[in-house]
Amino acid sequence: MTEPDPKADLRTNLQDARDVLLWKLDGLPEYDVRRPMTPTGTNLLGLVKHLAGAEAFYFGTVFGRPFPGTPLWITGDAEPNADLWARADETREDIVGLYRRACAHADETVAALPLDAVGRIPGAGRGEVTLHRVLAHMIGETHRHAGHADIVRELIDGAAGQRPGGLNTPEENALWWAAHRDRVERAAKEAGGS
Repeated sequence: MTEPDPKADLRTNLQDARDVLLWKLDGLPEYDVRRPMTPTGTNLLGLVKHLAGAEAFYFGTVFGRPFPGTPLWITGDAEPNADLWARADETREDIVGLYRRACAHADETVAALPLDAVGRIPGAGRGEVTLHRVLAHMIGETHRHAGHADIVRELIDGAAGQRPGGLNTPEENALWWAAHRDRVERAAKEAGGS
């Protein structure tokens, strides 16, 4: 029997979500990774940019381990939602690179501190938080946005699932999926009284 390692388990879950998020960009042209796919502008590269800032903030600022070159949108010096989209002069490589560096910095914080290490979230009404709580929060935050990315990617080119090739979705062809969607639509209309 293996000994439980809560920190390793949390770290593995966070890394899984990070990996899912990044593969959603694979193989897409520049326009599609930036393209707003919802009325509020949700786009793939913006999700990565947002999470780069979250990793830098929660695992850097909160624990007194500042991330080098903390993104401006974290300091409050940027326009609202600046972290949720990429300007034309911000390259995919720069944003993905920033995310990878922020994740590496976060991993260093996780490795250096015990789960009960206390950090402080700056700002009025905020307070102390443990590394365990921050890891749990970032797992939820990253999986939430990976789910957004899943939907956005499916809307762009039909790619779906947690891994390349949709390994956690049925392996069916486009006709099967269209029939399935029609079945779901009919059930919704029937339940809604249409």
